[in-house]
Amino acid sequence: MKKVTMRDIGKMAGVSAVTVSKALAGKPGMSEEMRKRILQIAKETDYQYPAPEKTEERTSLDIGILVPEQYFESASFYSSMYKKLAGRLTQEGHFGLLEIVNGQAEEALQPPQIMRSRHVDGIIMLGQPAKPYYRMIAASGIPTVFLDFYDEQGNADSVVGDNTYGCYRLTSHLIKNGHTKIGFVGNVHATSSIMDRYLGYYRAMLLHGLPIQEKWILRDRDDHSNLTPIKLPRDLPTAFVCNCDVVAGRLIAALRGRGLRVPEDISVTGFDDFVMDASSEISLSTFRVDTDSMIELAVQAIEERCAGSTKPYGRVVVSGQPVYRGSEGICEHQEGCNMQ
Repeated sequence: MKKVTMRDIGKMAGVSAVTVSKALAGKPGMSEEMRKRILQIAKETDYQYPAPEKTEERTSLDIGILVPEQYFESASFYSSMYKKLAGRLTQEGHFGLLEIVNGQAEEALQPPQIMRSRHVDGIIMLGQPAKPYYRMIAASGIPTVFLDFYDEQGNADSVVGDNTYGCYRLTSHLIKNGHTKIGFVGNVHATSSIMDRYLGYYRAMLLHGLPIQEKWILRDRDDHSNLTPIKLPRDLPTAFVCNCDVVAGRLIAALRGRGLRVPEDISVTGFDDFVMDASSEISLSTFRVDTDSMIELAVQAIEERCAGSTKPYGRVVVSGQPVYRGSEGICEHQEGCNMQ
């Protein structure tokens, strides 16, 4: 006769093995009605709860990885992060279950399939979907970690890169190189990361007493993070700080279409240190995000929550470093660029 496990009880009760473990150990994390149901099933199936089995079952977790579809392409930054995250979970003895969240599901607040058809122990959300959607996930009762975005009211732990300081460093470097007319590329309302990167740019400009021209704050995407064409104004600054490397590449293409060279005519910096095209003739200056440390901390956070941690939700900021490769030249024409 097959020995009954926590996963078996979880399937019968409609919960995860971690919830079963909490119920049997008398820990919080479920309704009293659910606790009684689990205990009754355990009694009816004559389940035994020896310490070795408990340890064995608690160390292996099924972790759902949710990524909004607008971020996930074969050669995207988030695709690269997902591969690292899945590898880290495997290394720790867990299972990573990927689900791409489409825009219709976000808008309809439809729970992901991994929550509806099977019972994951925890969820890591990689990349920021619509606010009502990620708040719904975090409020479901399943341990949740936000990776590369945060929300102080989201009922979840967050792990992010040092976005504000990173863009502050890049902007300050451009100012040191003589640039006083500097723009920013990114929709600050799309994600918390872009907003924080804009604040870093803003801080550097403010501390150096430099004006910010609204016409030089360019949108790169709509409010749902779908990329849109970058519209260049007639009069341009001498430098742009972009919210990510992908957008920096798109900006450079738009500038070339205007007949401008980087960095000879205009300087450009990115963010992330994610190389899309190794054959590009322009080596992009950027801010290198420590994705390995971010992923390590995210896995650690989800393990702690799945083990029953009830400490207050928090945000961990992972440091990085600027990398200057030459796309941010010395400014020799303070009048700016007005080539058509």
